[in-house]
Amino acid sequence: MNILPTEIPDVLIIEPRVFQDDRGFFLESYNSQAFAEKAGITAQFVQDNHSRSTQHVLRGLHYQIEQAQGKLVRAVVGSIFDVAVDLRKQSPTFGQWVGCLLTAENKRMFWVPPGFAHGFLVVSEVAEVLYKATDFYAPQHERCVLWNDPDLAIAWPLSADPILSAKDQAGKPLESADVYL
Repeated sequence: MNILPTEIPDVLIIEPRVFQDDRGFFLESYNSQAFAEKAGITAQFVQDNHSRSTQHVLRGLHYQIEQAQGKLVRAVVGSIFDVAVDLRKQSPTFGQWVGCLLTAENKRMFWVPPGFAHGFLVVSEVAEVLYKATDFYAPQHERCVLWNDPDLAIAWPLSADPILSAKDQAGKPLESADVYL
């Protein structure tokens, strides 16, 4: 696998080795030993999630203030613009974001460690996203940072108004959001 650093050192883009021929392709999407040795990711994953969304759906920016989840994200159908926002108050990159394009074709994965808010925008007609999480879903600890907070200034590749859930519309700006100490 190839590990690509981002502007936030703890967030990584991972390119798996893909074996492709006229029959199709094979890739190893997760191997704990390889992830530990090559990417320094030693997290134990406890939950797998799968979502399907249509174009212009924006999900996020979600996090759990307790039972913080690290996420290993990939698009298996279509394309998404995936974003991680550092919510660790003591971090030198607090309040900064990094994003990348994940597609079924590029097969890249995005490692979003605990302590970050996560969200994505569907840029294809439809997208299916799989992600592994390091802790269980805990709705009582779930929080949402406003996707278009001007203090974050995330450069979402929007071609139309995003489609948002009520929860995402009610996200808080970073300045009033719960953050990790």
